[in-house]
Amino acid sequence: MTDQNLAPEKKTSKPEAPIQLIVFRLGNEEYGIRIEQVKEVTITPEVARMPKTPPFVKGIANLRGDIIAIVDLEERFKLRPAGQKLPDHSFTLAIEARDYTIGIVVREVPQPLSILASAIEKTPEFIQDLNVHDKYIEGIARLDGRIIIVLDMLKLLTPEEIMQLRPKAASSPGAERKQA
Repeated sequence: MTDQNLAPEKKTSKPEAPIQLIVFRLGNEEYGIRIEQVKEVTITPEVARMPKTPPFVKGIANLRGDIIAIVDLEERFKLRPAGQKLPDHSFTLAIEARDYTIGIVVREVPQPLSILASAIEKTPEFIQDLNVHDKYIEGIARLDGRIIIVLDMLKLLTPEEIMQLRPKAASSPGAERKQA
């Protein structure tokens, strides 16, 4: 009976839960975002340029009634020169954080991917040391010869950039004037 009691204990150890990623290409590399950070994927709506925003912020767009900032990660990560306009046909991943929602522009249709958490390796120290202010790389996933850089989108923008993009901060003075 002792052997029978040991066998169930081995079976009760939970199998590793898979992680769902949305994978897309920036430049020549593949990047992934945890699916719970992505609100929706859509064809990029018309973008209106906003003054006094960083060059990687392409402007704002109306996404199902919500005004969101549209961010070009290729430009943010310096994968191509700054100041280029968006392609005629692209896709936007709406990323919802606690205080804001932003749109990330990608040129190809993003694909879902399920991997085990153990497939995501911690970001090498030399990369974290080089990017002291850029802690948005969660890790590196290796899968069938592919390398996927896993991003933590909630750490992508600095607090100063978030303040620039928050629509509430821009609209609150107007709201006060209407009430007066």
